[in-house]
Amino acid sequence: MGKRYETERLVLKVLEEKDAGMVLEYYDRNREFLKEWEPVRTDAFYEKAFHEKELREDMKKMEKREGLRLWIFLKGEETRVIGAVAFSNIVRGVFQSCHLGYKLDRDAVGKGYAREAVARGVRIMFDEHHLHRIEANIMPRNTSSRRVVESLGFEAEGLARKYLRIGGVWEDHIHWVILNEAEEQF
Repeated sequence: MGKRYETERLVLKVLEEKDAGMVLEYYDRNREFLKEWEPVRTDAFYEKAFHEKELREDMKKMEKREGLRLWIFLKGEETRVIGAVAFSNIVRGVFQSCHLGYKLDRDAVGKGYAREAVARGVRIMFDEHHLHRIEANIMPRNTSSRRVVESLGFEAEGLARKYLRIGGVWEDHIHWVILNEAEEQF
């Protein structure tokens, strides 16, 4: 059984291979909505086997403490994924840092769910994983996503030109960072 966390309105869960159908349904439902914010997806991405493999890989990364992807559900509706918050590229040693990414269902946007999920995820990474720094890279035109990190205390550190290939185009991203201001963990 995967990890599970709760917030006031949400359940955040690590999903297993057997849950690939829920993940695929989320992506099918949001295919057009997410197109503007994600890499170009191949046909294979929209097959259950692809997500079974991804969920297996997520479990391996979690076990090695190299990543953590939490799928978002509304409380009482734990068969319908409404998004995900992911912490990837966890680097230990003197860096103690990771990258943050998140996404929501088109019908869940504008209700504060992303902020609620990301806030809980940040606490998990600082309190349980003892990270010092979390980095998020957001396209300047993604004002909703920028509002989420700004509201949580992330600070803009600069512009990364042509940082990620989104929708087939190299997009600039603003580099946002939040530091764990609690006592030093290492």
